[in-house]
Amino acid sequence: MIEHRITADPRPPRRPASARLRLVRAVSLFAALALLTACATRQESVLRPVSAAAADTSRVDILAVTTRQAAQDPGLLYSGERGDAISFDSIEVSIPSDRNRRAGEIQWPAQAEANPEREFAVLGVRKAQSERQMLDWFRRNRNAKRQALIFVHGFNNTYADAVFRLAQLKHDAGITAAPILFTWPSRANVFDYLYDKESTTYSRSALEDLIIEASKSPDVGEITILAHSMGTWLAMEALRGVAMRKGSIPTKVDNVVLASPDIDVDVFRRQMIEMGAKRPHFTIFTSTSDKALEVSRWLSGGVNRVGGADPAPYADAIKQLGITVIDTSASNSNDALGHNAFADSPEIIALLGRRLSGQSLQSDPADLASRVQAIAAGSVNLAGSATRMATKLPMAAVSRPGINMLGEQPFGMQTRIIDGRISY
Repeated sequence: MIEHRITADPRPPRRPASARLRLVRAVSLFAALALLTACATRQESVLRPVSAAAADTSRVDILAVTTRQAAQDPGLLYSGERGDAISFDSIEVSIPSDRNRRAGEIQWPAQAEANPEREFAVLGVRKAQSERQMLDWFRRNRNAKRQALIFVHGFNNTYADAVFRLAQLKHDAGITAAPILFTWPSRANVFDYLYDKESTTYSRSALEDLIIEASKSPDVGEITILAHSMGTWLAMEALRGVAMRKGSIPTKVDNVVLASPDIDVDVFRRQMIEMGAKRPHFTIFTSTSDKALEVSRWLSGGVNRVGGADPAPYADAIKQLGITVIDTSASNSNDALGHNAFADSPEIIALLGRRLSGQSLQSDPADLASRVQAIAAGSVNLAGSATRMATKLPMAAVSRPGINMLGEQPFGMQTRIIDGRISY
């Protein structure tokens, strides 16, 4: 008799080839991201006011609101650790003359004492110690429409990164709204992704309070929220929280711009639903070339991010939702990761400036149209025949069931049960 024995294979089961390739690619991208960050060594203690200003420079006065912990170094002002209070400072930033810089770039100081002729420099820092001082700041910096711009930065940003980025955006995009920075505790280290993500949750109520208080002020006429990367999740959560606390989002919040949103597509759909039917107008800047969001997708269990999902033409659905989606995949950006086109690509900066000022996107010039595409309620296809681009938003957000759900009232389960299920 021949005895047949079946023995277990001691080797672990092999992953499918496609899964292994995705893992290898994600690890490689993460390593590249870390390498790029490591190479970008620079002077960080740059916020101490310079001893003398330079002629022929532009000045941007920012109100900075932060949940960061104060730093002992006056050149840093705030660290990446979490504070136990909300702090307010007005910071005046000097930007070199246009002949000494390129639009879209931040001329970072090479030394702690910046050279205002060629570098971004701080001219003054003042603690805002009362509501009266903050109101005085707004009255000095508001435009005729009494507009406020609240900017929420993204992952891997120091306090100085966030300050200089908002100053650069306001200058290069020609933004006339009063610039308010909301900066949350980021350790500015590529390996602290999860710490940064938890810090956005830590800061959520503070941003809600800022939005509510700004909306209540009779001095403020309109509010635009501009958020980038991980900061888009914080902005969306804050808007959702405001809607739940106040019953709806205040009508003064009329414009929300999400640049490279690092948001799970399923979470984004829920956030939109729970804000209620009366929502601000949303503009979303996306890119299929965004390597940072590809890493985030891997870290988040393989779920697509809103700003980097696979392209799919859902133009009709997007129009019905009143969302403008702008694909920046083909834009000229100095960022090797393709994650900062909203701020460093001259053509996207121009488009952003028009959107933030409330202008229509219908009449953009052909050279811009050849690089980006926007589809929105009442706007035209900007791509023309020069470049075939896909305007996209994830299926979970713009499918027919998604559209129907986004039009429903939030806060509460539907009472109708069908086949033992309630729509969610």
